[in-house]
Amino acid sequence: MMACGSRSNEMVDEFEKLVIRMNPPRVTVDNASDMTATLVKVDSANKYGTLLEVVQVLTDLKLTIKRAYISSDGEWFMDVFHVVDQDGNKLYDGQVIDRIEQSLGAGSLSFRGTDRCVGVEAEAEEAQTVIELVGRDRPGLLSEVFAVLTNLRCNIAASEVWTHDGRMAALVYVTDADTGGGGIDDQDRLDRVKRLLRHVLRGSSRDKKSARAAISARASSAPHAQRRLHQMMRADDGNGEDGGGRSLPVVVEVEDCAERGYTLVNVRCRDRPKLLFDTVCTLTDMQYVVFHGTVIAEGSEAYQEFYIRHLDDGAAASDEDRERLRRGLEAAIQRRSTEGLGLELCCEDRVGLLSDVTRIFREHGLSVTHAEVETRGERAANVFYVTTSSGMPVQAQAVEAVRAEIGDEILFVREDAAAPKSPPGREGGGGRSLGNMIRSRSEKFLFNLGLIRSCS
Repeated sequence: MMACGSRSNEMVDEFEKLVIRMNPPRVTVDNASDMTATLVKVDSANKYGTLLEVVQVLTDLKLTIKRAYISSDGEWFMDVFHVVDQDGNKLYDGQVIDRIEQSLGAGSLSFRGTDRCVGVEAEAEEAQTVIELVGRDRPGLLSEVFAVLTNLRCNIAASEVWTHDGRMAALVYVTDADTGGGGIDDQDRLDRVKRLLRHVLRGSSRDKKSARAAISARASSAPHAQRRLHQMMRADDGNGEDGGGRSLPVVVEVEDCAERGYTLVNVRCRDRPKLLFDTVCTLTDMQYVVFHGTVIAEGSEAYQEFYIRHLDDGAAASDEDRERLRRGLEAAIQRRSTEGLGLELCCEDRVGLLSDVTRIFREHGLSVTHAEVETRGERAANVFYVTTSSGMPVQAQAVEAVRAEIGDEILFVREDAAAPKSPPGREGGGGRSLGNMIRSRSEKFLFNLGLIRSCS
């Protein structure tokens, strides 16, 4: 297991341990209260980072959070999440329900520090070598990375790749193809992998600052990488401002509710996977605590509202603080907006599969903007989002040519939501927007509890 923070950051105060032992987390998975979603209810002693950890567990299980109601005033954390599976159905898989209860129940949330890499634990099925890559994106880059790993006899067990505004960040989990599994132990071989990958990332620019490759050998489970990938993308984003590329329409409003000592954050945008994780992770990394929140994701639009305070128990005190927070949230949402046509690959796994597939993409003029790679037993379950090398939508004839070469029985066009139209909250017409309706409902709920007065 590899620590992600200093030893002092991993230590939890003995008093907090005592409080948690006296008040162990309670998790309820309820399939009876809602006709369309499963309710996950979490009650526990409150500590900084608890909300992020709960959201990460649900995200790692590839669950979609349709609604969430968050309350953590005082010393107690009480949240309700309405979740569905990837197909939009309630949860009936006993293994998934057991993992929720085990991951969020007593003994799981208790002693995890906020800087720890959640899920990077020795209980993983096998040791894997973890490769972190950050660099300037270009057409064919992912194909070159996978080709290097294949030539060096690295079997890619899992990976997640994101591109945004001309940059690329990736986590790649590999095993030793020569031994049939397990991480790579040979330090000379690891050094060679790192050296060649850095060479690929630099490309023709030879700009050493534009490329970064890090390798660690550890027992790890690939789905538990979301916070590390978020941190890599945020660190690579510089000042967090968008560089002018195509982006997801986003409205982020940060208001001062000085009478109650809160800062009010409203987010409205097109819904997408991992949206709530990215906003909560950004708030946590910027050292804000969510005291109350309402999250609604219905149809194509998502609305999130949070009443927050900084860790020093104060609101965002200045206009500069609020603007910095607004920019940080907007950048986090933009970074993982999915562009392109979704292609799903389901077939028997083999060494070199990803190198071959991404090479065919490149030869047909396709560029990968996002990839999620998994291995389930002996099967590969991979999703790629592709555009043309110039960032334009892929034509139907190119898709059919790629499917014919890879195999139309194993490569399918993914049925995803349509592209966004206009920025949410700015539509014409006289109807009330989803955001306004939910904000009214949320404020009424909190007002009736005596927690807020009107902030308008």
